Amino acid sequence: MTINVYNQNSGTAGRFVSRLTRDTMALVLAGGRGSRLENLTDWRAKPAVPFGGKFRIIDFPLSNCLNSGIRRVGVLTQYKAHSLIRHIQRGWGMIGGDFGPFIELLPAQQRVDENSWYKGTADAVFQNLDIIRSLGPKHILVLAGDHVYKMDYGPMLAYHVAQRSALTVGCIEVPVQDAHAFGVMSMADDGRIESFEEKPEHPKELEGKPGTSLASMGIYIFDVDFLVEQLIEDHKNPDSSHDFGKDIIPKVIEQSTVYGYSFLDKQSGEQSYWKDVGTVDSFWQANLDLTRVVPDLNLYDKDWPIWTHQEQIPPAKFVFNTEEKRGVALDSMVSGGCIISGAEVRESSLFSNVSVDEFSIVQRSVLLPNVVVKDHCEIYNAVVDKGCIIPTGTKIGVDIESDREKYYVTDNGVTLVTPDMLGQNLHSFV
Repeated sequence: MTINVYNQNSGTAGRFVSRLTRDTMALVLAGGRGSRLENLTDWRAKPAVPFGGKFRIIDFPLSNCLNSGIRRVGVLTQYKAHSLIRHIQRGWGMIGGDFGPFIELLPAQQRVDENSWYKGTADAVFQNLDIIRSLGPKHILVLAGDHVYKMDYGPMLAYHVAQRSALTVGCIEVPVQDAHAFGVMSMADDGRIESFEEKPEHPKELEGKPGTSLASMGIYIFDVDFLVEQLIEDHKNPDSSHDFGKDIIPKVIEQSTVYGYSFLDKQSGEQSYWKDVGTVDSFWQANLDLTRVVPDLNLYDKDWPIWTHQEQIPPAKFVFNTEEKRGVALDSMVSGGCIISGAEVRESSLFSNVSVDEFSIVQRSVLLPNVVVKDHCEIYNAVVDKGCIIPTGTKIGVDIESDREKYYVTDNGVTLVTPDMLGQNLHSFV
């Protein structure tokens, strides 16, 4: 088999829909809560959180798999997975077959013993080894289900094979003040990873780049036989936390050759877009960034579409145009099913089926699906969770101290409002 290895510096590469991708199975780790998102994940796992107007976070790694030609995908779920499972069934259930492509749900099933849920990311894969072996892939691509980015996994697979790497880790540069939330590594000039520390208290800075650390993207490639060997050995270790970042990767680095794969744009050579929308502030900012004239994440890319479950809903509508009231949205993203009725929306992202009633103002805010903003409301610098009904005359983001008594307010002044906080308990809308 001839492998056309992607040259990161040349800026030339085609789609790697090849034997490499066909012989690869992807495992998407989607069982975590994402507690730093606060109340947004009280009733759903982080990968199920809506993002970008009509998507959910899980849609990005799944779309990357589909667009890369990787058509055998397992989604490993655990924490409050109902809305995630429902979304996968509705939006991705069209991909399936007895011997062909599939996207399958792999919930925690106590496969090892009756007391064993998934104890960590490595244990989650270990508990599905029988399924992996029965399918016979040559390579396993392990993905985090809670990051937003667009990536062709084919070149990384080609790099892994060409380097004869025991393990290849996708990596990206992040500000050192944010690096404590990731696995942080040091890498030699030839791409070999020399050290790896999961969520360090004092992250290492890149040599020659003060203020910057090299972080794991949560993307790992293993040859199947090597992965099975490592997972079985880890399972037998009573001192292990059974986690890829804490246990598997540091151990493999000590014993084998591990390479890092830098996530670079194939044309510019610059770092590509990748976000861990793991806090309320980052989630709010990442959604508002999409309203810019030319956002860093292009959702209008026909060559790399992001797939999702699409409800059959009518187009957005803007009504009333008088001096007294005018339905307008400026510098905003407005999704299908929205009705802006004599209200003003500025620099905001409105997800599907949002309605904003007369004389209300919404500015620099993210309104998730099925939100209803009644008349004469003012909402600034907020995230309003799915299904919230904002009563007439409500003011959010006007008096931060008053907001803290009723809602969650970040240190940067972004207010999070959920149905529970409003006494509405609309958990069916997660």
